[in-house]
Amino acid sequence: MGSDKYIPLFETKRARALVLYRSFAVTLSVGICLILFYRVSYMPKDGEEGRWFWIGLLGADLWFGFYWVLTQALRWNQVHRLTFKDRLSQRYEKFLPRVDVFVCTADPTIEPPTMVISTVLSAMAYDYPPEKLAIYLSDDAGSDLTFYALLEASIFAKQWIPYCKKFNVQPRSPAAYLVSKSPPHDGGGQSQTRDFLAIKKLYREMEDRIETTTTLGRIPEEARLKHEGFSQWDSYSSKRDHDTILKILIDSKDPCSTDIDGSALPTLVYLAREKRPQHFHNFKAGAMNALIRVSSKISNGQIILNLDCDMYSNDPLTVRDALCFFLDEEKSHDIAFVQFPQCFANVTKNDPYGSSLRVITDVEFHGTDGCGGPLYIGTGCFHRRDTLCGREFNQDSKIDWKKHDDHRRQQSVHELEAEVKTLASCTFEQNTQWGNEMGLKYGCPVEDVITGLSIQCKGWKSAYPNPERKAFLGLAPSTLPQVLVQHKRWSEGDFQILLSKYSPAWYAHGRISLGLQLGYCCYCLWAPNCLATLYYSIIPSLCLLKGISLFPQVYTSISVQLQLVLV
Repeated sequence: MGSDKYIPLFETKRARALVLYRSFAVTLSVGICLILFYRVSYMPKDGEEGRWFWIGLLGADLWFGFYWVLTQALRWNQVHRLTFKDRLSQRYEKFLPRVDVFVCTADPTIEPPTMVISTVLSAMAYDYPPEKLAIYLSDDAGSDLTFYALLEASIFAKQWIPYCKKFNVQPRSPAAYLVSKSPPHDGGGQSQTRDFLAIKKLYREMEDRIETTTTLGRIPEEARLKHEGFSQWDSYSSKRDHDTILKILIDSKDPCSTDIDGSALPTLVYLAREKRPQHFHNFKAGAMNALIRVSSKISNGQIILNLDCDMYSNDPLTVRDALCFFLDEEKSHDIAFVQFPQCFANVTKNDPYGSSLRVITDVEFHGTDGCGGPLYIGTGCFHRRDTLCGREFNQDSKIDWKKHDDHRRQQSVHELEAEVKTLASCTFEQNTQWGNEMGLKYGCPVEDVITGLSIQCKGWKSAYPNPERKAFLGLAPSTLPQVLVQHKRWSEGDFQILLSKYSPAWYAHGRISLGLQLGYCCYCLWAPNCLATLYYSIIPSLCLLKGISLFPQVYTSISVQLQLVLV
């Protein structure tokens, strides 16, 4: 396509009132300088009461001033993205790339199987060619209960996907959609009401079977005998000690894998990588790397979407939104991943614990996008497969998406399963670059952040769309202990990054923009930021009780007159 006919698939706009905010930031910086000047000028002399308290407060002010400068990197150059999905369909509908969706779960007790399969079903129902869509469930618990739930979901999908397409259902998570007692959409008449009640009945029956099985802790004998997949569990299997368990429940290339309307279904795969007590498994990063290898042999999607098991798809067009950034002829050649915001369905109106993370999602990530791209936060992110596998950016990185690329295989499903199992074994990564130069990085609790940083340091950029209809909705911590544990994990993990070889302070120096480098440092300093906060919260109150002044005395003409009257 010639440049004279070029029509973009996405548009980038600067945030509104950016000049006004920058003016405000300048005036605020003057105020910070005046505070520091006051602290130095009026510091008590040696031997005077409160000197060391004053010095401590000066240190806290210096820290907050420094941290405020860092936060400006997240606010100074905010941009917003707008996609044009209609143009994508017009130009690329016949050449859309294959997309692999990775859903990760690790504990059927903390992450109930009914919740997990609702996320899986929401991805299976994307408005996307089913022969180009594959969903992988990584079960790090190796639980036959989760496998049973996924098997039930594979059967329910034959009814659910046609229903979603017929009535343009949103959202396409059955657990979220079917909570209402009547059809959420009008205009379908008695036919829609009848179909709604029928699909709701099917879902409730499936949900009851799964919850009963989960409560009993064992698979019904009838189900165990009906499906050969359960034979992969034996009496010696446990959460931390079992062989690789791999089962292709739906193969989109199989002409018999159709829904009730006769349309093809997306590929659906269950994976529990091999676990042995003597081998360290690198948590979610290890599971993701196993999925990358296994999927390369089964579907080999050029685009990979990874989701947490509680983060269901809220918009069936999200895949097409993401592809607008990858397929644009002029502006997409350097985009490695597209990160959507992490939003939540269970946040209350008052949001007492700040679980919605609105400052991050609505302000700061738009700022990082203006500096080269947002961080990779581990869920709701679309990746180019080749960049996840370690490819560095160069001028030849642009992909001709219209080039015919048909992933063919000669083996039967059973032969393919037997061959691919070795890719998820405990010993496969020994003496390889997996976890270092390939796949997600190992050695940090927030492996997603250092993975995204290393990709950007190889010359790639990322994009941050934040559509009005949220792409994904998950479950936020709902109690104070849960919130504290979550923030503790994030703070500790990001601080470890600052002290590691992947520290943005030196690892990223000269390899990404200064603004993005400062933005990473801002998050890495969450943990030490608490020291100055605690000092400001405690010391001034104690000094007030002892009559020690740490702040300027404010007098007005009115207060003076009142004092005179009282005298």
